[in-house]
Amino acid sequence: MTLNNLFDVAGKVAVVTGGSSGIGAMMAQGLLENGAKVYITARKADRLMAAAEELSKFGECSAIPGDMSSVEGIEAFVAEVSSHESKVDILINNAGANWAAPIADFPEVGWDKVMDINIKSIFFAIQKFLPLLKAAGTADDPARVINIASINGIRNSGMPTYAYSASKSGVIHLTEHLATDLASQNINVNAIAPGLFPSNMTKQIVENDGMTTAAIARIPRGRMGKPEDIAGTAIFLSSAASAWLTGQAIVLDGGMISTA
Repeated sequence: MTLNNLFDVAGKVAVVTGGSSGIGAMMAQGLLENGAKVYITARKADRLMAAAEELSKFGECSAIPGDMSSVEGIEAFVAEVSSHESKVDILINNAGANWAAPIADFPEVGWDKVMDINIKSIFFAIQKFLPLLKAAGTADDPARVINIASINGIRNSGMPTYAYSASKSGVIHLTEHLATDLASQNINVNAIAPGLFPSNMTKQIVENDGMTTAAIARIPRGRMGKPEDIAGTAIFLSSAASAWLTGQAIVLDGGMISTA
């Protein structure tokens, strides 16, 4: 029960969707620095390739451009990964989108975009990756699926991001449901519900000193999330330390929603 054994991810094959920036890139770096082989995907190829070049400083990182908002795009991505790998030990469903608008003006296109990326893509990515996940998992060392939810799927954010909140709540429930169904196939399914981390999605807050101060004032730990926070949680959920943990959503928010 040494730390090296409990949290070892060396030699594992990981896939991180939305891995070109934000917490996706943070988790990818953490896995790479600890010896995992990582595939990242995102829709914008230029940004993805630049991220892969930077992440390759920490380990073996490969970039495969893909559109996770459609089943066709997911199938093409899985087919490409399958051409290189016979198994996938870790699937992190991190790709996400947001849309904000007053309820009276919230458009169908915004609703559909968010739902397609945030919840539909998770289900079908897991479905299409099942053969590779099954090939990796054993009774003692299950394959791992980590779905990225949000604290906004647990409580009202106070912002007009209706589709985002609904989709992230759905991620948590889908995680519970799939964990039950896939446990017998040696696949653990868990979720992380992050609070405030620096990312493209939160840059409006992070780049505004006043908004940052106000946001941090609501966090008992007194700061926003760091790369080590999200990477450490992802490594825990990918390692032997969590082999008996499935169907759970870990809230990673510095205590923010516990005060609500």
